[in-house]
Amino acid sequence: MNELVFSVTQEGDSGCVAEALGESIFTQADSWDELRVNVRESVPAFYFDRPAPARVRLHLVRDEVLA
Repeated sequence: MNELVFSVTQEGDSGCVAEALGESIFTQADSWDELRVNVRESVPAFYFDRPAPARVRLHLVRDEVLA
């Protein structure tokens, strides 16, 4: 696997949650910058016994309800 994609959703309290597609990696943070740090730490920890993907992509999913 060359690339790991995280689906990122914004929570109501302005926090973010990231979930890796196809892997059991989840993390959250209060800001986008903090989320990036958390993802960078969680990926090598998950792949501690095998090669990690060369790239990690954060895909922001925005859900907006219009009245």
